Amino acid sequence: MINLRFFILLFLIIGFISCDDKRVFDEYKTVSDTWEKDEKISFTLPELDSVQRYNLFINVRNTNGYKYSNLFLISKMEFPNGKIVTDTLEYEMAKPNGEWLGEGFTDLKESKLWYKENVSFTEKGIYKVVLQHAMRKNGETLGINSLEGITDIGFRIEFAENPK
Repeated sequence: MINLRFFILLFLIIGFISCDDKRVFDEYKTVSDTWEKDEKISFTLPELDSVQRYNLFINVRNTNGYKYSNLFLISKMEFPNGKIVTDTLEYEMAKPNGEWLGEGFTDLKESKLWYKENVSFTEKGIYKVVLQHAMRKNGETLGINSLEGITDIGFRIEFAENPK
């Protein structure tokens, strides 16, 4: 009887997770014990419909070992024609009282952070997104070499509207 309950519960969880109509691409990369300043995390995007519009997200998983209330990232989107668009991004990770903004029941929280909205990929070829952290302490010019508490970085693409 216990095995039957387990399989029913497992089936329901898989069914719930797989009902994500907007998801086009969703990939995570695990960060080493600490996310090093020069460690770049890259994602090669799948071939996307040039007529469709997409919303892009950066997903971050962190533990209570993360010591900051925000996160600074440098993103580079590499286009098939060689053009590179670089952005410096800042995300709020915690409320003023220290409570994490991400979702999760344990000390591991996951934050889905907006990157770009309503984007179309009109060039044929391979697009690549490269992320690295740009954290530094207040009043210091040199960045933090080893960022603790970040476990995974993900990149997600969703349909801006459900495809027809």
